[in-house]
Amino acid sequence: MKKEIRICGFGGQGVILSGFIIGKAASVFMDYYAVQSQSYGPEARGGAARSEVIISDEKIGYPRPTGVDLFVAMSQESFDTYRNDLNKDTKIVVDPDLVPKNDIGRSLYKIHAQKIAEALGNKIVTNIVMVGASTAIFGLLDEEAVKKSVLDSVPKRFLELNEKAYIKGLEAGKNALKKL
Repeated sequence: MKKEIRICGFGGQGVILSGFIIGKAASVFMDYYAVQSQSYGPEARGGAARSEVIISDEKIGYPRPTGVDLFVAMSQESFDTYRNDLNKDTKIVVDPDLVPKNDIGRSLYKIHAQKIAEALGNKIVTNIVMVGASTAIFGLLDEEAVKKSVLDSVPKRFLELNEKAYIKGLEAGKNALKKL
């Protein structure tokens, strides 16, 4: 088994942290191998950012995706830039408020992650909502392992907020699965 994940958005959204959390959940809190790579523009905030994670039950020989199985987009620019090499059966997750032009001729999962984060009191956890939703939609990783990874990776003073964001994201992902 080998699965490849791409999370993209703009700098400041926590895209890199999201990939790190997923890779950590797979390799530290589960029994998989994982590698994570990242790229971002020269801007401190606002430029395109991408985090890619490969998860496998065998050692990973090449650290870059050759066929994306899960694509998560949190900005229109990144959606447009990084969608070109997706497979026909790639699971696609977007926040339709941040990626309004998302019709690519196949089914995708729409998660209003930023609105969920704002309802929790801080849109800074939009990425954690997306991590939760993607965990439910993709179905590869154990929900508790990802939760442990979230709580082990975020600043201690924001543990409660991030835990709530993750749980709300899981719920949104499960609801999106029922709709599609």
